[in-house]
Amino acid sequence: MGLLLDWSVIDDVMLDMDGTLLDLHFDSHFWLEFVPQKYAEENGMSYEKAREELLGRYREVEGTLEWYCVDHWSRKLGLDIALLKEEVDHLIAIHPYVVDFLEMVKQVGKRTILVTNAHQKSLALKMKKTQLDHHFDEIVSAHHLGHPKEAQEFWACLHAHLPFDPEKTLFVDDSISVLASARQYGIANVVAVLKPDTTEPERILDGFDGILGFKELLDGLPG
Repeated sequence: MGLLLDWSVIDDVMLDMDGTLLDLHFDSHFWLEFVPQKYAEENGMSYEKAREELLGRYREVEGTLEWYCVDHWSRKLGLDIALLKEEVDHLIAIHPYVVDFLEMVKQVGKRTILVTNAHQKSLALKMKKTQLDHHFDEIVSAHHLGHPKEAQEFWACLHAHLPFDPEKTLFVDDSISVLASARQYGIANVVAVLKPDTTEPERILDGFDGILGFKELLDGLPG
C-alpha cells in the first residue's frame, strides 16, 4: 500500500540525498569507522581513542554547515577527506525503487529537486557514482546557499533562488531536525525515511508520515 498523498496538488518534489535516495551506510561507515581508523594511524593512537575524540568533535558542529563540509574536516583532522571517500566509494548505493520513483514523477509532470546538505565534493562523487543527477531538474547544495537545511534561513534562501509554493511541495528526508525545519517553513507534505541505513533497524517516529522505502511513494503515484 502506497503512502496516500494528493498528487494533484503537488507541483514540486524535493528530495534529500544521503539516507533518503542513497543508503546512509556509506556515510555511517565512513565517519564512524573509516575516518577514526585513518586518524588513529596518522596520529599514532588507538582506534578507540581516535573514535572517542572524533565523536566529540562531530557533536560540537552537528547541524551546522561545518559538519557537512569536506574542506572543514580536511583542515581540522589533517586528512584528505575527499580522497578517503573515494577509497570506500564502493559502498555508495541507491535505495531500492528510487530510480523508478524519479522516472515516474517526471512522467506525471512534477519538478524534481535534489536538496542536500552535502558538500560539493561529496555531491560530485556520489553523482558520478550513481548518475542520479540526470533525473533532477535542479540540484541545490546548502553550501551554495550558506545555511544548512536545519535553519529557516536555508528555506528562505532556497525560495529566493528557486521559487516554489510550500503548499504544493513534497519534501522527503531522513533527518528529523531537517523535516521539522521544512514543516516550520510551511512545506505541506513532509515525509520521513524510516530506514536510512539498510544495516540498521527501522526507526519509530512520531509526528511525521514515514516510509520504509520509495516503493510506498511509487505505489501511491497516479498511474
